[in-house]
Amino acid sequence: MDQLGQRLEVVDISSLPTWGLEEDDVPQYTVAKEDTRTSRFPFDTSLNEKICVWEGDPTALNVMGLVHPTSERLNEANPFSEKIHQLAGPNLQNELQLKIKCCRTGEAKLSKGYNLPARFILHTVGPRYNVRYRTAAESALYNCYRNVLNLAREHEIRTLAVCAINSVKRGYPPEEAAHIAIRTIRRFLEKYGNTIERIVFVIRGINEDCYQDLLRLYFPRNKDEELWALDLLPANVGNDDGEPVNPERKIRITKDPINKEITNGTNSDEDLDVDEPDIGHHSFTSMQADPDKMKREVLAKPSRLTAEEEQKKRYERFLKRAKTEDLSDIAAHRCIYQSGVDIYGRPIVVFVARNFPATLVDLEKAFLYFISVLDPIVNQDFVVIYFHTMSSSKNQPELKWLRQVYHAVDKRYRKFLRAFYIVHPTFWSRLVSWYFTTFTASSIKDKVKSLKGVHFLYNTIHPDQLDIPPFVLDYDMQVNGKSYFNPEEGSEVEGL
Repeated sequence: MDQLGQRLEVVDISSLPTWGLEEDDVPQYTVAKEDTRTSRFPFDTSLNEKICVWEGDPTALNVMGLVHPTSERLNEANPFSEKIHQLAGPNLQNELQLKIKCCRTGEAKLSKGYNLPARFILHTVGPRYNVRYRTAAESALYNCYRNVLNLAREHEIRTLAVCAINSVKRGYPPEEAAHIAIRTIRRFLEKYGNTIERIVFVIRGINEDCYQDLLRLYFPRNKDEELWALDLLPANVGNDDGEPVNPERKIRITKDPINKEITNGTNSDEDLDVDEPDIGHHSFTSMQADPDKMKREVLAKPSRLTAEEEQKKRYERFLKRAKTEDLSDIAAHRCIYQSGVDIYGRPIVVFVARNFPATLVDLEKAFLYFISVLDPIVNQDFVVIYFHTMSSSKNQPELKWLRQVYHAVDKRYRKFLRAFYIVHPTFWSRLVSWYFTTFTASSIKDKVKSLKGVHFLYNTIHPDQLDIPPFVLDYDMQVNGKSYFNPEEGSEVEGL
């Protein structure tokens, strides 16, 4: 019971299905069987059996350890922290104030769970995110997860509920944080899996809705999913512990530079490769006799691909597949096609939502077909018209798939997009477009326009340039009583 005498509905984690247990939940992937590449995160049933995903109240889980993201003074004001303190009782507050007192960013501290179902609470402090100090934020977030896991191992905590340590309040991008969380836990289980029986990823809201999608990359549920994930994994997946690695920050350290013998301009085996923050533990760094020679050698070496270059290579692999695979079944739905140009000569791409059976088609093949249609167009300014007319839930793909598409396409799609018109929007489409352009695609937010009728398009697009499905025009006539542009009413469309 809680401190108010109310009985808590405790959830035993043994009742939760493990990751990949239900075979029907694993999609049917189209992969090249002759693909001989190897994954750094291979399919491993023994690891998958230690993972659960659960949407619910983490304070109700009957686990040995509950991860609690908080502030350095262990008193962050948020609903989750407040509920932990309320249910655990005043003894938790006393222990935090009198014994633990503080917890620095990246550290983890252990307290009792008191009146909670969890026996222990593992408190940790996530970093504030600033794009200028991204490397430091990545390292700090990694340390949060690693220190929590090490603390659990040290105290023989065999079942653990892990909530996302990053937070919207601290500005950490949810998907980037999820990559660090999942891969760090994967690497830990690979080395110390015998000390952990179960880890529950607790999904508490939209901030964590990417977890189930990203788990497929790091914990593939069969060999096909392992191969499918190869093209979607980030270029930098850290070291063998999952720790973010930035090779450009590696420097050479010499233990004893005064007595150090340097022969032919090379250092002996006693030199250490360390990260820049550890420099405080050494007195001197080794010196390079000829800086100009060093620069020439660096320039002569092949450069590491940037994130943008890696993304471009990944897109090119998708495009190559799109040109070789049979996509006629997707094309038959005629859900996306080019239709003339607007008054500025910009190509028009039409997407008909009602013709897109999102819940029935292979979404990966749909993506390949979309880029096969769009790739020749997006090298110049273009506009998109999305007819939401008479569509239903079966025509709407999940938001996480839309995010995948947005991040997978080449930057030309965003650079040359001049307008995205949503015709006949509903409350749902307005909500989704707001959320998507606010939290994922902010760069195109000002290009998205919702239009009540077809006739509003005619301010910038001549009717002869539009191939509109008959059911759209019929619906527009019923709703608006016209399917033409009336100059006396004006238009909501601004020339972009």
